[in-house]
Amino acid sequence: MRVLISLIFVLFIGLLSCNKDSEEIDFGYSYFGWEEGTFVKYLVTEVFHDVALSPARDTTKYILKTLVGEDIIDNQGRTAKKFFRFRYHPETNELLDQRVWTSIIDGPRGELVEENQRIIRLVFAVRQGKTWDINVFNTEDNETARYEIVGVPRTLNGIFLDSTVTVAFEDFTSLVDFRKKRDIYAKDVGLVYRSYKDLRISNFDTLDIQRGTEILYELIEYGKE
Repeated sequence: MRVLISLIFVLFIGLLSCNKDSEEIDFGYSYFGWEEGTFVKYLVTEVFHDVALSPARDTTKYILKTLVGEDIIDNQGRTAKKFFRFRYHPETNELLDQRVWTSIIDGPRGELVEENQRIIRLVFAVRQGKTWDINVFNTEDNETARYEIVGVPRTLNGIFLDSTVTVAFEDFTSLVDFRKKRDIYAKDVGLVYRSYKDLRISNFDTLDIQRGTEILYELIEYGKE
């Protein structure tokens, strides 16, 4: 009898330990920044290159504010959220453009519907080295994303973020091509940095750009409304 009681006690402690471990699993959903009222502001710089044009380099800057809105039901019957994007003049703060996208966490995926294109921005659980195709649900070419750096603190533009994850898309250089794309997400915030370079170059020289596009998102502010 004493042995039976001891065995039951050990099993009970084991179950409690398993439940505790399960509760402590962090799937990384908070990196998606999906809570209603969460906003992020960026300084966005877009540079377009084409040596056949004059000028050969055209630079545009603006302030972008994103805001997670209220719940809606999407065209697949899922509970999603409105995702507002406001574009402002960087000096006058004049509203230049306003759009509404859709964001959703659907099981193991964090998705954005951007201009009617459904893109998988994050997958869960967030684990270093995990890969996925961001365009599996749209008609664009396959594009593989990979968790490159996970769970590290980072300071961007003087703003401290206690936990971030870096998503790498491409890192390719050849005689005539240079492509490098990175996103950074912060816990309880969402996207905090984006660098996109898709350039045609000459003789491996990344400074001798023939044509292509560069886009940079730099964090200015984040919070709740």
